[in-house]
Amino acid sequence: MKKLLSVFCAVIALSACSTLGESSLFGGSECASKMARDFMANAEDRVFFAYDSSAISAKSANVLNTQVKWLKKHDEVNVVVQGYCDERGTREYNLALGERRANAVKQYLISKGIKADRISTISYGKERPAVLGNNETAWAQNRRAVTVVAGN
Repeated sequence: MKKLLSVFCAVIALSACSTLGESSLFGGSECASKMARDFMANAEDRVFFAYDSSAISAKSANVLNTQVKWLKKHDEVNVVVQGYCDERGTREYNLALGERRANAVKQYLISKGIKADRISTISYGKERPAVLGNNETAWAQNRRAVTVVAGN
């Protein structure tokens, strides 16, 4: 019975927060918005980088162009670009590299006509890996920048 009640409460909380700017039943934090869901459905959200690089590849440029198209269609939406690294290197070095990656994405979006004040950046360095593992496959998935719709 407790499980059923918990599921019911979670569904109610999520359904109560179906539009941009509404707060949840749990302490007023921002809920997943319709815009965030639309962004995920219509634009690719992440690009990947070569080892020790913040250069935008041709493949990454194609992904970012899907973001540009979506952002131009929704000029009221702001985004946060999150920079990440693989586990190699010091914490400080990877925080700086993650920042360079996030800023490279930001600069690309700006170069395609997105206003700078709509884009913020943050680096998580190696602190939030997408994939665990000590091999090139895992490291390649962690060398990324992810664009997310900002909560207002």
